[in-house]
Amino acid sequence: MKQYKNLEGHSGVTGYEIHDHSIRIEFNNDTVYEYTYASAGKRIIERMKKLAAAGKGLSTYISQTVREKFETKN
Repeated sequence: MKQYKNLEGHSGVTGYEIHDHSIRIEFNNDTVYEYTYASAGKRIIERMKKLAAAGKGLSTYISQTVREKFETKN
């Protein structure tokens, strides 16, 4: 899991892991969600990958757009 840069300083995201057709996101409560092309769609996953790499805007995007479109949660 790669550490999320959190450039805005108030994100609930702490880490991420990018895969070909998915992204895994770790939140500050140690819960990891996996979002996939099948669960959220390719366009959303690719946007999440860009935001994760940029270190800014991912948590907001998830709460406003992605919501409950995760494949797994652990």
